[in-house]
Amino acid sequence: MGQFTNKTLLITGGTGSFGNAVLNRFLKTDIGEIRIFSRDEKKQDDMRHDFQIKYPMYADKIKFYIGDVRDYMSVKGAMHGVDYIFHAAALKQVPSCEFFPMEAVRTNVYGTENVLNAAIECKVKSVICLSTDKAAYPINAMGISKALEEKVAIAKSRTSGETKICCTRYGNVMCSRGSVIPLWIDQIKKGEPVTVTEPTMTRFIMSLEEAVDLVLFAFTNGENGDLFIQKAPACTIKTQAEAVCELFGADKDKIKVIGIRHGEKMYETLLTNEECAKAIDMGDFYRVPADNRSLNYDKYYKDGDSKRNTLTEFNSNNTKMLTVAETKEKIAALSYIKEELCK
Repeated sequence: MGQFTNKTLLITGGTGSFGNAVLNRFLKTDIGEIRIFSRDEKKQDDMRHDFQIKYPMYADKIKFYIGDVRDYMSVKGAMHGVDYIFHAAALKQVPSCEFFPMEAVRTNVYGTENVLNAAIECKVKSVICLSTDKAAYPINAMGISKALEEKVAIAKSRTSGETKICCTRYGNVMCSRGSVIPLWIDQIKKGEPVTVTEPTMTRFIMSLEEAVDLVLFAFTNGENGDLFIQKAPACTIKTQAEAVCELFGADKDKIKVIGIRHGEKMYETLLTNEECAKAIDMGDFYRVPADNRSLNYDKYYKDGDSKRNTLTEFNSNNTKMLTVAETKEKIAALSYIKEELCK
């Protein structure tokens, strides 16, 4: 954590699951200050009290800023003296973005542009933008808006001067706010059937800790315009539901199939075929450098890449597929699950 010694970190959308995970990781280190930027004063107040109880010796390092990434001046007002930014603010729910696509654009696209413009103007050293597997071959409004967020970040990186801008793209984060596992646990505790959309649907799965690891890896290893992904495993929705049922003593035979929701895919992609052609293998992660060719369009006709067609995309059907036992073990290790099992 030496790079964060006495530094100021701003987290947009910081009252969410990712922001809480970062605070749990960083607060007892020698970081100087962590700023939580978000719209909801109630969530900020709850977070303030929670961390005052959990870490009374360190809670004064957390500073709360009410604002909205849609408003450039409120974003800029929180950036004085900021060294680094983790940009996590987003509309993430697929169905709601399908019905209100312009709201997704205002937050995920214009909001990202505001954060990056303010960061460049305030000479922030580094910005890591959090994206999603739904941005690869997007078919829904949420994925399309996040794909545009990535394009905005990469475009800004070409002229960002002292400010380094990188993106991270990750799959489903287990037990994050709005995710399916807490819903299933609630259904089990109420004696209701566990509902799944389509049993054979596959999804990447990772923990909040792994999401933080990915962002920190990008922060440490990234160059301007880079995209990073983690080599996450996957499982079917049925496997994940059965693992939760086994953990909480529910009847797996009573899992109820309700059908695919608006804008959902049967599988997700973390790296497209085109990105795989230039991806750099870094062990547990892939790094995709930005395409920094000029606007001289002649190059697009003259220069190609013969490797492009020899590589395949990295998706939730061709990664490591977890069994019920392996999925159960991964889920059981989560702090949220341990707390729920004790209730």
